Amino acid sequence: MTGAAVPALDVGKLYAARLHAARVRPYLATALFALHTVESRQVPTMAVDRHWRCYASPGFVDRTPVEELAGVWVHEVSHLLRDHHARGDRVARERGLTGPGERLRMNIAADLEINDDVFGDGLVRPEGAVVPASLNLPEGELMEDYLRQFRLGPWTQGLAWLDCGSGADGRAREWDLGPEGAHGLGAQERDAVRFRVAQGISGRPGDAPKGWQRWAEEVFHPPQPWRELLGAALRSAASGQGAGDDYTYGRPSRRSTSLPGIVLPSLRRTPPRVTVVIDTSGSVSDAELGSALLEVTAIARAVGGRRDLVTVVSCDAAAGVAHPLCRAEGIPLVGGGGTDLRAGFAMALRSRPRPDVIVALTDGQTPWPSAPPPCRTVVGLFPRVGRSRTYDESDPEHVPDTPPPWARVVTIG
Repeated sequence: MTGAAVPALDVGKLYAARLHAARVRPYLATALFALHTVESRQVPTMAVDRHWRCYASPGFVDRTPVEELAGVWVHEVSHLLRDHHARGDRVARERGLTGPGERLRMNIAADLEINDDVFGDGLVRPEGAVVPASLNLPEGELMEDYLRQFRLGPWTQGLAWLDCGSGADGRAREWDLGPEGAHGLGAQERDAVRFRVAQGISGRPGDAPKGWQRWAEEVFHPPQPWRELLGAALRSAASGQGAGDDYTYGRPSRRSTSLPGIVLPSLRRTPPRVTVVIDTSGSVSDAELGSALLEVTAIARAVGGRRDLVTVVSCDAAAGVAHPLCRAEGIPLVGGGGTDLRAGFAMALRSRPRPDVIVALTDGQTPWPSAPPPCRTVVGLFPRVGRSRTYDESDPEHVPDTPPPWARVVTIG
């Protein structure tokens, strides 16, 4: 007895679901209608590739109500807007994650980031959608955070079918049309779509969940590429004298090859610790302080997501308390008076363990330490567009010292 024939893709039903998704999430309409639909009998439900093609299973579309399909549309386009494919590639390189099992974990972690606040208010959560509570995980975190908090096992057995495509985790599928396929979006087109969506969210912020508001803020004010800007300083600090804290047999020394029968331990190097000194004086605007918090998040990613390695000190004329990084938005930035970052540098160097790298985020209206700190130093300058750099709070004729030559200086755009 032969099985029932799989129906052709019901394009009308699929597009009706997309229209419903655009009506209940109007700020996502530009992205939803930028997706090109491709019929595929190899995907379990719906999936996307990094070129903004949406692959749809005819059987899945046939048996799924329009209201649930609308939720799937929003879910899949969220992977692309949040750049999960590029983030998946990056975290795979940084953490040495290989193989389809690790990519499945990335897909699950990306779904957790999306699903915790994307549904409701007219958008039905699709059947089987994984949420943080289903894995006993907290809400409101990013894919990179969730990846550290679970492994594949009994809790995730029911998710083995999950496949949102290369747009969710960066791993190419055999059914992907690839970069040379038809109807894909180029890099500039993809960036233009993201910017339009961010505009819609920022124009009416009360209509979007906090996760989308956070995303839109980062699109408008992207963090500086601290992986590149801090790369040399972090690598130098990690390999410098005293960076090797202990020996381990987990990776035997290469010298063991010359001593048959003897296994020598290798020196284990710990990731560098970073202290961020944020200028909170009166000459720094609220927008610049907001940019500083975004940079703190980017710096945490530059050290592999280890928030325990990042400490934040707010400083005007005096240094505040050194705060370990939990969430960047939870760091209290206290100040508003004059500026003297020497106090911030002094507090950073008094902390134990002492930092390997100090990052100072400032408008430059400050005196600087007379001697270089005993660690790598990077200064991020807020641009003084339309404002003079020759004033300070106590003497209008005073021209502040430029950042010292021993610091690497970058402009925060």
